[in-house]
Amino acid sequence: MTDTRPLALITGASSGIGLELARQFAAYGYDLVVNAEDEELEAAAERLRESGAEVRAVRADLRTGEGRFLLLDALDGLTVDVAVLNAGVGQGGAFVDTDLTDDQAVIDLDVTATVRLAKPLLRAMVARGEGRLAFTSSVASQMPGSFQPVYNASKSFVQSFAQALAEEVKDTGVTVTAFMPGPTDTEFFDRADMADDTRMGTMEKDAAAQVAEQAFEAIVKGRKKAVTGSLMTKAQGLAGKVLPDGVKAAAHRRLAEPGTGEGPRD
Repeated sequence: MTDTRPLALITGASSGIGLELARQFAAYGYDLVVNAEDEELEAAAERLRESGAEVRAVRADLRTGEGRFLLLDALDGLTVDVAVLNAGVGQGGAFVDTDLTDDQAVIDLDVTATVRLAKPLLRAMVARGEGRLAFTSSVASQMPGSFQPVYNASKSFVQSFAQALAEEVKDTGVTVTAFMPGPTDTEFFDRADMADDTRMGTMEKDAAAQVAEQAFEAIVKGRKKAVTGSLMTKAQGLAGKVLPDGVKAAAHRRLAEPGTGEGPRD
């Protein structure tokens, strides 16, 4: 990577919010290390290189210790100015019906990988006295996730974790940001088996580019948290602060319970 351009690490960057965030950083003069576990990553990296950025693609499954080691090894000797831990996965369905392996995969990526990557990245930033660490949280972090219980709980963890770290490092020159999208037009709902038979899967969603643009602004300004997306999503964020948990759990059920959708999308 070059010595004259800052460097941003973005996980989950082969598509969706991660790819759009990578585009934002590339457009503002950053070189990139991008990570994802799927074969789309290299094509995404090629598109990012068209901006003039130097891009290192690290294909690794962060749910595994081996995958996390591969990514950290690729960062050895590099100064990461901004790290966005964006990779995440969900799983829809009633908890009694979902496969425990799928539930564990959500925890392994959304929680375990987040902690294990944040530790060395944040330590290096604090030692230098500068840097920006960011996490993709969710408006789901504010509500019990009926028919998506492990995912929402994982995002509640991310949100609390990020805000605690922001307080810990507030006098070090390092900032920590949690940005909170709502339902966004990405591959998330297909991968979570929620695309066609849930209201959340079939409803109109925010554009990933809009979410990424607002998240980028929050990160570079060092804001501790930001609800990102449409006015509807921002309203959900406000409602999440004041509504009782029982009301929020019932509302989430109406969005996420199988059979509430409108059928396959065109």
